[in-house]
Amino acid sequence: MLRSLRGLLMPALTERWLSRERLQQARTKAERARRARGEPHRVHCFHQVDDPYSALLAASLPALAQRYDIELVAHVVGPPAEAAAPDRPRLVAYSRQDAQRLAGRHGLTFRDPGRQPSAQALEQATGCLVAAAEQGQFVNVAGPVCAALWAEAGASGPTAGPTPPFAATLPGASPTRTAAHLAAATALRQRWGHYLGATLYYAGEWYWGIDRLHHLEQRLQGLGAQRPGFSGLVYPIMADLAAPTAVARDAAIDFFFSLRSPYSAIVAPRVFELGRLTGVPVRLRYVLPMVMRGLPVPRAKRLYIAQDAAREAHLHQTPFGRINDPVGRPVERGLSLMPLAERLGKGQAYVSAFMHGVWAQGIDAGTDRGLRRIAESAGLSWADAQAAMREEAWRQTAEANRLEMLDLGLWGVPSFRVRDTAVWGQDRLWAVQAALLQSDHPLNPAPTAP
Repeated sequence: MLRSLRGLLMPALTERWLSRERLQQARTKAERARRARGEPHRVHCFHQVDDPYSALLAASLPALAQRYDIELVAHVVGPPAEAAAPDRPRLVAYSRQDAQRLAGRHGLTFRDPGRQPSAQALEQATGCLVAAAEQGQFVNVAGPVCAALWAEAGASGPTAGPTPPFAATLPGASPTRTAAHLAAATALRQRWGHYLGATLYYAGEWYWGIDRLHHLEQRLQGLGAQRPGFSGLVYPIMADLAAPTAVARDAAIDFFFSLRSPYSAIVAPRVFELGRLTGVPVRLRYVLPMVMRGLPVPRAKRLYIAQDAAREAHLHQTPFGRINDPVGRPVERGLSLMPLAERLGKGQAYVSAFMHGVWAQGIDAGTDRGLRRIAESAGLSWADAQAAMREEAWRQTAEANRLEMLDLGLWGVPSFRVRDTAVWGQDRLWAVQAALLQSDHPLNPAPTAP
């Protein structure tokens, strides 16, 4: 009865909450309040000193401040809580590798040193950045300090190394003052509803890293905050492949996903289209959701992911927002039909139908009526589907997929592998595309000079 009631209410509530209209109304209300108070466009930056993504964002702040009439307020924060980073060792290692990849894409400088900065360097850098934040100098200071910090990590071992160059030239806050700043900034981040570093907060809305900078820029441009002489974005939005393109015949995309992941839902159509345009197979590597594997997902994380997924879905014109959360029995029922769908060559059609059904149409996959609607829209017989639900082989496949994902240094979904490239996140489809199109394969020779 409870699930039935939730199934009736949730889709209507989420459709309104995640709608573009509600977002625009909230932005309009925030702008009216800002004008009434006579305040500037104030952007808050939450910087985590040992986080590579924060280093990339710090390097980008001068360009952002130059382009827009904004006041940047910096806060130095601690790392996310354990519940928000359930596999911290993999997260830390992957963040460095991914930051190097992202820096190369955007013309920034960051090289994974294979280790985190030393404790001594982190302590000194944190004191410098806290002092800079409190003196209003963070925008100019943070980039060079972060560059020196990560250079030190590459030059020294995991223990305390030589004194980094910024320590002698930039005065740092005292340990007491630094600790107080970190505690207050981390509490403020939590109160405003986030959990990560490398985040920007503007008038009620969060933006993570340089990956979401374009959302903030487009909002500021709509408010007329872009300075004269500037146009476009600091980092242009990366376009998906739009036309058939030949790639090497040995290529394939491993797509690790969960039926309960909103990011998996909004990227699935794009992955399948990339496979179609390149002619490569997309191997469906389904796993159980984190929460169904005993890993908690804090409320702040759930709320931000839903709101961010809605923004990203709108960007890519993917229907999303009328949600009927499939956690628990609906996911298990949904996965039980995967072997049948793949056997019939309808795996992608079924995943698409399930994702669209529960994340855009509000279908309750926990009911026979709902799952039948999904199955039949993918071309599956309901009689065959009912028989498939009595089988349990999908559980072993899901577990094998999870272990394979962990072996790649990944832990969350959606994740992808193409040859020796393994990436996490719906915002890394450009890396999947680049791996498919790399020029050292016979079908994609490097261009020759005229």
